[in-house]
Amino acid sequence: MIIPVQITEKAEAEIKNIMANKNIPAEYSLRVGVKGGGCGGMAYALGFDKPKPEDQQFEVAGIPVLIEKRHYMFLMGMQIDFFEGDEARGFTFINPDLPKRHDQ
Repeated sequence: MIIPVQITEKAEAEIKNIMANKNIPAEYSLRVGVKGGGCGGMAYALGFDKPKPEDQQFEVAGIPVLIEKRHYMFLMGMQIDFFEGDEARGFTFINPDLPKRHDQ
């Protein structure tokens, strides 16, 4: 099976830091998903969760990853990155197949 998402080195380091320092249970994995649709398009979600029967399980950069089967096609090719700026920090999803906007 093809792994649908990639995780950058910055995101990998932050996810592993969270898993090690925020009391995430050992049986939990990183859940990657999508929410909604509508006018604003898809919103992407990250969290930690136990595997469920409808999940596909992967390992990306040494991180166990869960994706619901129905979300798989929306996440194909996505790259998860982490940014730190003067006023904000957090995870972002990048579709490398789309051209960058001028304001990014």
